[in-house]
Amino acid sequence: MARIVGAPREAGTPGARGARDAVEAYLRSLGYTVEVQPFRFSPSSLWALPLVGAGLGWLALVLVPLLLLPGVPAAAALGVWLLGAASLGALGAWVGSGRLALPLGPGRPGGDGARGGADAGMREDANLIATRAPGVRRWIVAHLDSKAQGHSMAGRLVAVWLLLAAAAGLTGLAAARLDGPLPAAPVALGAGLALGAGALAGRGRLRGLSPGARDNASGVLAALAAARAARDRRIGVLITGAEEFGLVGARAFARGRRAALAGAEVVNLDTLDETGPLYLVSHDARGARLADREAKHLAGLGLAIRRRRLPLGILVDSHPLARAGAAAITVARLDWGTLRRIHTPRDIPDGLRFETAMRVGRAVAG
Repeated sequence: MARIVGAPREAGTPGARGARDAVEAYLRSLGYTVEVQPFRFSPSSLWALPLVGAGLGWLALVLVPLLLLPGVPAAAALGVWLLGAASLGALGAWVGSGRLALPLGPGRPGGDGARGGADAGMREDANLIATRAPGVRRWIVAHLDSKAQGHSMAGRLVAVWLLLAAAAGLTGLAAARLDGPLPAAPVALGAGLALGAGALAGRGRLRGLSPGARDNASGVLAALAAARAARDRRIGVLITGAEEFGLVGARAFARGRRAALAGAEVVNLDTLDETGPLYLVSHDARGARLADREAKHLAGLGLAIRRRRLPLGILVDSHPLARAGAAAITVARLDWGTLRRIHTPRDIPDGLRFETAMRVGRAVAG
């Protein structure tokens, strides 16, 4: 754990490689066969939210005269809004998923896999796939990488919520314009909300480095505790990379190992702080049933347990694994204070005993 939390682990950098080597050596010492699954990715995926925010702000400014001026065709504002919103949505999806890589330079100095030429900005990272027997029935998953942005996870959630509110407001204004020019006050309010949301979304770019003690050294420790405690040899461990850049490692595993996920269970461990309730997050009916079973099993920890679906604005590795056919959940313990800390340089191990991580890891291996 000292190796893991001793330095930032941004995906595609020497810090991530050093931590991955330490985890691999530990899993091998427990008798696991460990396969390294390399992949490449573009760190420009983090530009998705800032680009959508900036685009929404500019689109709001374009709409202002179309909403106010009497000589403009009644349907012009609605047409411009629908076309612009659809384009922004497609751009955000393409960039966020990595299908559209933006040439933003070689990334962090000294990165493991920065490429030049046509591949400028691309990085290399890897998953660790640890097994002791074929036919894995349960995958214990945790992502290794960390990151720091201009805002915390709490800030990102607020930015997403404000963007949705601004989009809903602009939709209503554009539809109301069909009945004639609008008063200045609601138009100014809608445009101001869009500009504010865009400014907050723009803080989502990389800024600084984080040791990621809670997100997600705690989850990695829980996965290693599970690996050590597991008696069933059909329990496998998946340590993913580049989760913070759009679940890249989990998506790579889902694409390449779909057969290994069909009918299997996935318990993803992501951010296990010492405060807040224990959340069991599911994505579909299979995951909800798994969450119900795990809730009964984890009740012995004496923590408040809450089952819920994935909140809008948060991404976790269990989602692509669930789409690949697994019954998948994410287990997390956090509160609003945790959300204000993670994804910033303040996510340090001070005040974190890792007690919850150890107990949860042992429990999910039972």
